[in-house]
Amino acid sequence: MELKKSPKADLENKRSTFVQIGLVISLGLCLLAFEWTSKVEKAASLGTVATQEVEDEIIPITRQEEVKPPPPPPPPKVVEVLNIVDNEADIDEELDIQDTEADDKTVIDVAPIIRQEEEKAEESQVFFIVEDMPEFPGGELALRKFIANAIKYPVIAQENGIQGKVYVNFVVDKDGSITAAKIARGVDPSLDKEALRVVNSLPKWKPGMQRGKPVKVSYTVPISFVLQ
Repeated sequence: MELKKSPKADLENKRSTFVQIGLVISLGLCLLAFEWTSKVEKAASLGTVATQEVEDEIIPITRQEEVKPPPPPPPPKVVEVLNIVDNEADIDEELDIQDTEADDKTVIDVAPIIRQEEEKAEESQVFFIVEDMPEFPGGELALRKFIANAIKYPVIAQENGIQGKVYVNFVVDKDGSITAAKIARGVDPSLDKEALRVVNSLPKWKPGMQRGKPVKVSYTVPISFVLQ
């Protein structure tokens, strides 16, 4: 016996409709859940804050005990030894007491000592500026000519193209001789060495004068090394 289904009882035809209705209901519930708001009731009071008394901490006052220094040691006892001498005994030792009091006729000569100290100070002192500055024989132009003729340009500096101006400082002594030559501002070891050689070969100068006496004077000479 075959079963016969009525087309009206077939639910497969209405499946899409039921699915759409279910989706609409679920979306509506989701929107309702998101839009749902609950009113906040006003609080009657925020409660009470219990105050607790804080006891002040009492800090005890302490005082450092003064450390007394130890008492000084007692002074050493001085034992006096008395030599009893007979009245008739002869004393060979005689005290020679010189009279140190000065009178109007006493002459105290201290000038030579002060002069000697001043002379020693002037001998060791090197001046930078004096009344009459030291001078090369023939003047500044003769000094430049002497340096230009005495210079021998180092080969190493020529090969490396080194040139510049070397400042040499020296002292013109009381007799006009050149002493204590040193480089004040150098360029290259080879050029500095040649500049020192030239300065040490300078002849005697006319010494500088201060208060009519020759003195030591510091002098600086620039020496130019130029490649042509």
